[in-house]
Amino acid sequence: MKKANKIKDHLTPRERFIKTLDHRQPDRLCVDFGAGGQTGMGAGAVYRLHKELIGDPDYRVKIVEPFQMLGEIDERLRQALDLDVVGFYPPTNMFGFKDEGWKPFDMPDGTPVLVPEKFNYTVDRDGNILMYPEGDTSVPYCALMPKGGYFFDAVSRQKPFKEEDLDPADNCEDFGLLSNEDIKYFADKASDLYENTDYGVYMTLPGAGFGDIALVPATWLKDPKGIRDVEEWYVSTAIRRDYVYKVFETQCQIALKNIERLAKAVGDKVQAVFISGTDFGTQRGLFISKQAYRDLFKPFHKAVNDRIHELTNWKTFIHSCGAIYELIPDFIEAGFDVLNPVQCSAEGMDPKNLKKEFGQDVVFWGGGVDTQKTLPFGTPEQVYREVFERIEVFAEGGGFVFNSVHNIQSNVPTENLLAVFEAIKAARK
Repeated sequence: MKKANKIKDHLTPRERFIKTLDHRQPDRLCVDFGAGGQTGMGAGAVYRLHKELIGDPDYRVKIVEPFQMLGEIDERLRQALDLDVVGFYPPTNMFGFKDEGWKPFDMPDGTPVLVPEKFNYTVDRDGNILMYPEGDTSVPYCALMPKGGYFFDAVSRQKPFKEEDLDPADNCEDFGLLSNEDIKYFADKASDLYENTDYGVYMTLPGAGFGDIALVPATWLKDPKGIRDVEEWYVSTAIRRDYVYKVFETQCQIALKNIERLAKAVGDKVQAVFISGTDFGTQRGLFISKQAYRDLFKPFHKAVNDRIHELTNWKTFIHSCGAIYELIPDFIEAGFDVLNPVQCSAEGMDPKNLKKEFGQDVVFWGGGVDTQKTLPFGTPEQVYREVFERIEVFAEGGGFVFNSVHNIQSNVPTENLLAVFEAIKAARK
């Protein structure tokens, strides 16, 4: 892999990333797109940017996260966009197979992509694309991409149950100790990126997302047991709190053991790690009360963060959409270093107030442009202006990694994508 260019008298991307994570003013804005499953781009957006900036007529987008159909930001595009961070995922994806043995696939909108060899699907009578755990089409499908869609939605495979038969162990079968092969995978990936590039390195840590609703249906299991329906899980956090707590206890014990092994194998070749993707906010408020977070989630978040900070220099990353202003102090007390996606359009999430109140304690990784309205539906001028304004607010004094509010979707207009990077370039001068 080709090393990122080092501009004379400027920091390398990794140095810039580290300085940003340490809340020190870098030489210029630190920017990430594509390091993780919350900071990426849909395949369509990646393809059109690549076509516009690189112009390779034979290019197909490699799908690095098939559940959300996120496209790889390859080295050519990474350099064209002047990015600072690279990342890597666990060895198996959300459908339970490895990202290897690439084969061609065309998205419903015609975007040419490459998918893993076990990306085996069927199409139903309505034109929906059905996906299967471990690529096994002999078992019930676990996810569905609607006709004309751009990504998959998990489907409920909840079995009927009697209250007295519920066993927390059933909701723990998808968590396990990493194998020696898995540990080697993480170590090799980290070494490759650290030694052969100058980028900051971001790792997605497996198994520490307590109650992440994207994970509850367990799309990678052929026969998931326990509480696997989204609505039933949310209800359980209120009426079956002892059950959920026991699930989290077991999950945490496993996560801590995995962290200890990964810390030894990976070391400081990684600078930031994804921990939690549990969404605690809606557009207008919290999913749960502050006390419920403190009782049910915070003890386990703190245990994971404490162990990581005890053993490594990794900065820990929490993703939570929505109006989470009231929980940010608790996230900080729980030991999280980085907050994403910084949904500024949600109630109480004013950028200036967030920076003023929490900018010394947490790194904002996101918030750069609204992906619900401005980016997909605004004019290029509106996109440019919002990006520039958000940078002015968040970047002062360090502690800001530019990224959009969650992943950029595949159908965003090309001119709006270009406007984002034009504004970034202008702000970096």
